[in-house]
Amino acid sequence: MEKGFTITYEYGGNLYVNTTNRCDFSCTFCLRHNGNSGSIYTDNLWLRREPTKEEILDSIEGRDLSKYEQLVFCGFGEPSYRIDDICWVIDRLKDHGKKIFTRMDTNGTGSMIHGRDICPDFAGRFDMVSISLNTDTSEKYDALCHPEFPGAFEAMKAFAKEVRQYVPKVMMTVVDTIPQEEIDNCRKICEDEIGATFRVRKYIEN
Repeated sequence: MEKGFTITYEYGGNLYVNTTNRCDFSCTFCLRHNGNSGSIYTDNLWLRREPTKEEILDSIEGRDLSKYEQLVFCGFGEPSYRIDDICWVIDRLKDHGKKIFTRMDTNGTGSMIHGRDICPDFAGRFDMVSISLNTDTSEKYDALCHPEFPGAFEAMKAFAKEVRQYVPKVMMTVVDTIPQEEIDNCRKICEDEIGATFRVRKYIEN
């Protein structure tokens, strides 16, 4: 594996795709800040440059996809920065007869990043989207995630609600470092307000 250029990597029975190190958040719990080598998943996910869409496709197709449960666009940055290229990659995989459950892990601010509604782009391409809810109020969200764009909390929830129209399964997650009352409030937002599946993730120190 070329140092500083890990595009695909295995973890938990899935194949993960690392497309960018760009992120519009600076979350206090993120491994980008707390990990020694860059990630628990592989030696180093810091990219010396972003791979081209062709390189992403080649890296995926160089794997035996039958080994994996899911193809997950996640990595060490916010993958929606590369939504156009990711959609191109998924379309080419379909053209080549490759079938695999496809997921994106996102902070839900892709429409803010691109200045357009990206939700329709997910239709027919993704089987699942996992969105980081993180906390229960806009004020806590800003303090925890330090988003680049104002109004990110409400924009993230709006994205989660809309993308349900285009993707069979939408999940929202929090990390278990927040208080139980906050977790309970997040569950209500996820299930009652958004209509998504709720998951509490374990915090990984390193």
